[in-house]
Amino acid sequence: MNWLLVLAALSGALAVGAGAFGAHGASGQAAEWLRTGGQYQLIHAVAALVALRLEARGPGWLFVAGGALFAGTLYLMALGAPRWLGAITPIGGTLLIVGWLWLAWVAGRG
Repeated sequence: MNWLLVLAALSGALAVGAGAFGAHGASGQAAEWLRTGGQYQLIHAVAALVALRLEARGPGWLFVAGGALFAGTLYLMALGAPRWLGAITPIGGTLLIVGWLWLAWVAGRG
C-alpha cells in the first residue's frame, strides 16, 4: 500500500470538509481558521501527489505532515480547543516551507 498516496488523498478530503464547514457551519474566527486550514491543507495534499509523481517522497511526506499539523491545530481551535495550540501551527508551516525547498533541490539536481 502506498501510504503517502492514501494520506494525501485523505488530507484532500479533510480539507474540503473543513472548508465546507467553515463556509456553512461556522462563523467569526472559527470560520477563518477553517478556511485558512482547508486552503493550506488542500494545496499541500495536491503538492504531495505531485511530489509522489516526481518520485520525491521526502518532500511529499513533509507536505502531508506539515499540512496536517498546520491545518489540524487551526481546526482544533475552531472547534473550541485552547488557543495556545496556535503556537504549534508555525511548526507545520515550517515543515511546508522545508518541503518546498527540498522539492526545489530535487528538481534542481535534474
